[in-house]
This record gives sequence, structure tokens and C-alpha cells, in this order.
Amino acid sequence: MPPVPEHRSLSAIADELAQGSLGFRAAVYAAVQRIPPGRVLGYGMVAAAIGRPRAARQVGYALAALDAGNGPDGRPVPWWRVPRSDGSIAMQGSVERGPRQIALLRAEGVEVRDGRLDMRVYRWDAPVD
Repeated sequence: MPPVPEHRSLSAIADELAQGSLGFRAAVYAAVQRIPPGRVLGYGMVAAAIGRPRAARQVGYALAALDAGNGPDGRPVPWWRVPRSDGSIAMQGSVERGPRQIALLRAEGVEVRDGRLDMRVYRWDAPVD
């Protein structure tokens, strides 16, 4: 599978997924790679951005399946920029994952208190293109 160019818009990613020229996980990874440092999108927001608004859980599965944080093309996928829609950090699956996500978010300037961030402050308003 060819790498998804970083400049590809979210709507282009959604179109390719709808046309079948891009798989679901690849679409998730491409969308998450677009989220800028210091900004976040919830699982459902990522799902909606790629045209699958009811696939929030599958977005979580796709991110959990990452190999050392890299997509199949070897490019890093900033999974830590995807908290729950209420801004809470998911702690299941791995004892290290939640604290690591918090540390990575804080390193980007995101304030996390008691395992939660303020989505009104840090949510990425993805450009509509």
C-alpha cells in the first residue's frame, strides 16, 4: 500500500475509503497523522472525519493495533492525540499506555488533569476542504 501523502485532506481520505482505494485502518492512520501537535480529536471525531461516524470503537481498535506507534508504511501515527470524546484518557489494555499518552500530550503543551483534558480548548477544528 503506498503511503498517504501528509497534505491529503480529510475529505480526500474519506473519499478514498468510500471508493475502496484505501482500507479503514489506513484511513484512520492518515487522518490521525493530520492532527497537529497540541491538538486532539476524539475517536468518534476521527471516525466522522473519514466518513464513518458510527465507527468510533473501530478507530480505537485500529490505533491499538499500531506496531510501536507506526503505521504499516513505517510512518509514525500520533495515537496519543486521540482521547475519548469527553477528553478522558482510556486506561484499558495496557498499564503503560494511559500514563504514556498523558506524558506525550503534556510534552505537546496539552494540560491533562486527573486523566482528562478540556476538549473545548484542545480539540482540533479540522479544516473543511
